[in-house]
Amino acid sequence: PDREVPNPCWAAVDAELRAARARLDEVKRTVGVDTLRDVMAAQKRRTRSRLSDAVARSLADAITRVLLLERRRAAVPRRIPVAQRTDGMVIKLATERKHLSNLLKMVAYQAEGDLVRLVAPHYRRADEEGRTLVQTALACAADVRVTDDELRITLAPLSSAHRTAAVAALCRQLDQRAVCFPGSRLRLRYAIADAA
Repeated sequence: PDREVPNPCWAAVDAELRAARARLDEVKRTVGVDTLRDVMAAQKRRTRSRLSDAVARSLADAITRVLLLERRRAAVPRRIPVAQRTDGMVIKLATERKHLSNLLKMVAYQAEGDLVRLVAPHYRRADEEGRTLVQTALACAADVRVTDDELRITLAPLSSAHRTAAVAALCRQLDQRAVCFPGSRLRLRYAIADAA
């Protein structure tokens, strides 16, 4: 419980501060361009240059926001005890269980990556949405039927026709591999239900 972990409140204020600094940089760039334009115009007219009130106000607002957030972030501790972050009892896995848990996560991630590579030729946006498509297919409703020699898994259609077609192509590829369900002689058969 006393082990220190990153404070989510500090991270939230830090994110706001980064956004405010980006906004300040944007205003500074705008002020720089406007000031240069104003100075050049004033030289032509032989008058004194003056920063427009709206630009000056937006610059002052941006600086004030950054200073306020810097003070607020300084008041929040960067790390806190884990007991403050959780509501219930703190549970730490034994080293062996942690290794096993990490191993299962890595195997699942690799299997997901393999499925993304299989579906890529059938899904145009596989680079951007491939993992999301596979995760959706794995989480969608399915009909499971057991016969004497097969385990048939029929997935429900997905939200759009092109996603359904991509997953149907993936099911055909998995069928061609003739994989048996672990610990049995039942051959796995994959299909996607007709959208109609």
